[in-house]
Amino acid sequence: MQLSITARHGHLTEASQAKLRAKLEKLGRFFERLMSIELVVDLNDSQKPKVDLKVSAEHKHDFVAHEQGENLLGAVEAAIGKIEEQLRRYKERVVERHRDPDARRQEAPARADATESED
Repeated sequence: MQLSITARHGHLTEASQAKLRAKLEKLGRFFERLMSIELVVDLNDSQKPKVDLKVSAEHKHDFVAHEQGENLLGAVEAAIGKIEEQLRRYKERVVERHRDPDARRQEAPARADATESED
């Protein structure tokens, strides 16, 4: 998995890059087929840094999250939370389709019958 951290309009210290890298590497726990992670930190407004996070997965388009916060780590954690939720939903969809591809077709009429009998 490739990991890229870029700063615009400023510079990130090696210590902050190491912290960010450690946080980003944890995304691999949610989905095993991640190809690359790109983090762009915009320090144009030093009081509210903006974070753009783009995660590329195998056989899937990119997952993208944007966040702006009071501090850098808070904004990064919020963006990672958004990506985690996107990865979790995607993985659930993929796993559900592989378990039983006809499950959705069978559930829809059964739910309609259950609601009619309750009335």
